[in-house]
Amino acid sequence: MEFFPFVKEKILFKGPEAKEAFAFKYYDADRVVLGKTMKEWLPFAMSWWHNLGAAGTDMFGGNTMDKSWGVDKEKDPMGYAKAKVDAGFEFMQKMGIEYYCFHDVDLVPECDDITVMYERLDEIGEYLLKKQQETGIKLLWATSNCFGHRRYMNGAGSSNSAEVYCFAAAQIKKALELCVKLGGKGYVFWGGREGYETLLNTDMKAELEHIAQLFTMARDYGRKIGFTGKFYIEPKPKEPTKHQYDFDSATAIGFLKAHGLENDFQMNIEANHATLAGHTFQHELRVSADAGMLGSIDANEGDFLLGWDVDRFPADVYSATFAMLEVVRAGGLTGGFNFDSKNRRASNTYEDMFHAFILGMDTFALGLLNAAAIIEDGRIDEFVKARYATFHEGIGAKIDAKQATLEECAAYALDKKVCADPGSGAEEKYQEILNQILFGKK
Repeated sequence: MEFFPFVKEKILFKGPEAKEAFAFKYYDADRVVLGKTMKEWLPFAMSWWHNLGAAGTDMFGGNTMDKSWGVDKEKDPMGYAKAKVDAGFEFMQKMGIEYYCFHDVDLVPECDDITVMYERLDEIGEYLLKKQQETGIKLLWATSNCFGHRRYMNGAGSSNSAEVYCFAAAQIKKALELCVKLGGKGYVFWGGREGYETLLNTDMKAELEHIAQLFTMARDYGRKIGFTGKFYIEPKPKEPTKHQYDFDSATAIGFLKAHGLENDFQMNIEANHATLAGHTFQHELRVSADAGMLGSIDANEGDFLLGWDVDRFPADVYSATFAMLEVVRAGGLTGGFNFDSKNRRASNTYEDMFHAFILGMDTFALGLLNAAAIIEDGRIDEFVKARYATFHEGIGAKIDAKQATLEECAAYALDKKVCADPGSGAEEKYQEILNQILFGKK
């Protein structure tokens, strides 16, 4: 069965002047930018949950899209699961996307009996492996949905119940096995509900230690069964608990280092989560990169007028430009760019799915081209280097080398008597230079 007959062949790059709807205007997979092809800088992935499952439901209304894929989910759950696979692989082939990501319950309908879930995941795993072998499409990363079922109302790793904790461990074990079977590059911990609402009923120290132990057990089991990729933490605030333990990158990185997990774990940064944490997307990427823990990206956008995770497809070229500056300076990602994005509720056709991915892929391609232009221009980097010139010699160099003492610094200040002006930050000047680099050529 063909699900998307309106796209006759693989969508191709046609250039900025192209008027065709189903064509890339900026994403040219084989174009070389700063020594790598766009495809190498931008390993795009399809999220199973949004693209194949999200049907337009929100807190005020039901489905607006048909994501049944021609099968009655209730009467034939595995037929439905396999139809999703068929639709997903057709979509990825026509889009030229080489990776996908999933939660366990995205692949097969969830049920209360975990033994039935295991059987369903084993069956769909074989079906996915065959599809991968036929198409060359690969798994970017896997994760477990340990937040949706009612058993996880108080969290999974942070649950007050050891029984719930073990059910979460069982889900993670099977998802890791499936990840290894399918050759996944990474495994993500998306800690929905790993937090608390009030300390009146919470032992926070115990909960954090239990989460760390769950990560440690998963790391050890993954290595035991041959998983060689990275484990990722996806920081987020407000999703959905008031006090989320993995609030932002700095919090998550500190947690991993406190428990000796920093060598196996990196960050999976989501743009919309950065917004909810009160940060920019670029900030979260920079914090992760500076710690040597920038791993993968969930590519989407938030809405600054809304206080929840809206998962828009990325369209902000400025944000994509700043993001790609961080990615390029870090040398690239160990993971990729997963479009954890969903069509707007009123964009309810299959054609809209293709338009959304073309928008997202072109946006990041523009971001990459802009980042390369900024780096090649060099003025901004030169200014930043010059701004910290006093740390390149004398007492500043000793401070940078961690050789200075407090007494030496104080003696330096007493000798100078009066402190020199630190110099202008020239923010507006370099914003103008940025615009000149991005828009100066006509």
